[in-house]
Amino acid sequence: MKKAFIIGVALTSLMAISACTRTQETAAIGAGAGAIIGGVTTGSVQGAVVGGVVGGVAGALVGQVAGEPNQCYYRASDGTLYKDACPSS
Repeated sequence: MKKAFIIGVALTSLMAISACTRTQETAAIGAGAGAIIGGVTTGSVQGAVVGGVVGGVAGALVGQVAGEPNQCYYRASDGTLYKDACPSS
């Protein structure tokens, strides 16, 4: 019963992403997948919650990078982070 509930919540959240940005979409997909994997692996709601949080954060990070092709992040000598075109190979 718990597994069916967890999967139902995850699938519902996946269907709600139709009007989102790329970052929001990948965060929702990551959260849903993490919740399913965490819930099935541990057999508990706590595992699904932890999996959902970890998956959501990972998905958001992937979405930020995937939304900006050919852009690389660099760190200046003073420690500031900036974005510029990637070097061509």
